[in-house]
Amino acid sequence: MGIHDIIEGKRQWRAHLARIKALPRDYQIVYKEIQRYFFKVGPVGLADGSLLPDLLDFFEEGAATGKGVLELIGDDVAAFADGLIKDSRTYAEIYQESISGEPGTPGK
Repeated sequence: MGIHDIIEGKRQWRAHLARIKALPRDYQIVYKEIQRYFFKVGPVGLADGSLLPDLLDFFEEGAATGKGVLELIGDDVAAFADGLIKDSRTYAEIYQESISGEPGTPGK
């Protein structure tokens, strides 16, 4: 990764943050909580993927229609977030597999 890639990545991240700040306050709060959860759970490919930008697009569309964020995603924010990554492998799973010694067998 060269210096130009790093600079471009920072530029894109700052633009992403500006879009978040443009959302209504309730959307910002929920987005940041989901983002924090994803950073903690660590879906593999989060940094390279489109999960967060797609979520932001979805929230911008919902805000544009005048819906509240909970109208859009439901009352259970955690269930919504889990649904977004249900088919994704997570770093937490990889860690569990590493300590169990068996791929696909968390905590054993």
